[in-house]
Amino acid sequence: MNPISDLINDSRKIVIKIGSNVLSNDQGEVNREVLHNIVEQASDLIKQNKQIIMVSSGAGICGVGAINKWSRRGDMNYKQALCAIGQVELMMAYKEYFADYGIHVGQILLTREDFKDAHRTLNIRNALFTLVDEGVVPIINENDSVSVDEIKIGDNDTLSAHTANLWNADALIVLSDIDGVYDKDPKREKDAKLIEEVENIDKLLEEIDIGEKSSFGTGGIATKIEAARLVSEYGISMLLLNGKKKDIIKKALNHEETGTVFTGR
Repeated sequence: MNPISDLINDSRKIVIKIGSNVLSNDQGEVNREVLHNIVEQASDLIKQNKQIIMVSSGAGICGVGAINKWSRRGDMNYKQALCAIGQVELMMAYKEYFADYGIHVGQILLTREDFKDAHRTLNIRNALFTLVDEGVVPIINENDSVSVDEIKIGDNDTLSAHTANLWNADALIVLSDIDGVYDKDPKREKDAKLIEEVENIDKLLEEIDIGEKSSFGTGGIATKIEAARLVSEYGISMLLLNGKKKDIIKKALNHEETGTVFTGR
């Protein structure tokens, strides 16, 4: 038995989250080759009669790619404006790449308040179910152009977890720029070991070091572990894979690559 391939094979409703670090190249622009490859893999899953929802970061880097003259401006208004421009660019890329496989996409932009209001939550659920039932792939992102601290979800790991719970998904696949969860920072410790299966998150946190001062632990692995905790409360398993690797989902399914599975128990 292989927990990764078993999870993918046994899941019909899958949320795929793509991080900004996965989508960006060394110049801070969108890596279209990586994005197209992820779309291709999602399309393959759909051919296997699986339903897919995408939660995608990348509006900011798409905005910089479109209007680079604003890239160094630290003013929040410019950051929000870049996201507004970049979201269009991001959706155009998804529309183009999914069209290669005869699949339509739809956009949904959310804030934290949307998950707190019962009426809005019902509307989100209805929209998601309608889109998916009609063979359309929803592309979800936080509404960065209007989100201020009071209504900001904070990161798309959390957004993808809330989406998976709301949709009652079978699995959440998080594509990041790391291979999975290690027992220590692999960038600093050569003997760091990949943890392929996690059944108890509290026990995991007692055993590994994700120190706050480490880039390994802030806004990175820590938020992914918290996302795993959020979905586990609903009995949903989460799979963490390195999305920068070509065909990572295919290869994980074929036992050629590995990652970390958080079992939803």
